[in-house]
Amino acid sequence: MRDVTYPPIILAAKAGFRLLGQRITITGADHVPRSGGVLLAVNHIGYVDFVYGGLAANPSGRKVRFMAKRELFDHRWTGPLMRSLHHIEVDRAEGEASMRTAVQFLRAGEAVGIFPEATISRALELKDFKTGTVRIAAEAGVPLVPVILWGTQRMMTKDHPRDFSRGKTITISVGAPLHPTGADPVAETAELHRVMSSMLDEAVRAYPTAEQPPGCWWLPARYGGSAPTLEQAAVLDAEEKAARAARKAARP
Repeated sequence: MRDVTYPPIILAAKAGFRLLGQRITITGADHVPRSGGVLLAVNHIGYVDFVYGGLAANPSGRKVRFMAKRELFDHRWTGPLMRSLHHIEVDRAEGEASMRTAVQFLRAGEAVGIFPEATISRALELKDFKTGTVRIAAEAGVPLVPVILWGTQRMMTKDHPRDFSRGKTITISVGAPLHPTGADPVAETAELHRVMSSMLDEAVRAYPTAEQPPGCWWLPARYGGSAPTLEQAAVLDAEEKAARAARKAARP
């Protein structure tokens, strides 16, 4: 797949990391194969997760094609960029079509990124996973590599102002690949969730204490932070969905 836009975007992103004085730690990057199809399952805690999720595969020389909501492709500015990077459009009303596209990309030897939670977790913990992740990996016959991001929520996420101040720590943890068969997607999804939950717990506990004080909003409630619990976040998500539907219905 010919890439004109991706290489300069990567260079620009790395320059941005340096400008922001970010301390980026990547562990387990060797789990991403240097060639052949691979599906990266990434947790979703902020709006910049595409950038840092793709960085997980950079040491292996891979460019990740993320599955992203259609609205980004419809936007006048982000649409052309998303298409030039060969990301995969996801229409929630036509989920099977985007899954077929992802399988085609994987069978062609591409690295594809997916957020199993589908949307950002306000709780900053893992929400329920859709089975589509393991089904895609199984159908394409490729390894499924779990990736955990931590710290990205501090820059740009739901319900909080943007903060691109200098000196933040960003951790990217890459786990050993799983090999779903598709025989039991529910059980295989539960195993992916278990593995990523354990990885997330390790990432949160290993994060610099000085950057994660008790009561801070970017820390999950069960670790002493003030982020909403998964149950509280579910209520907020439902309210957001209802408000979005009302706005759509009100359009002429």
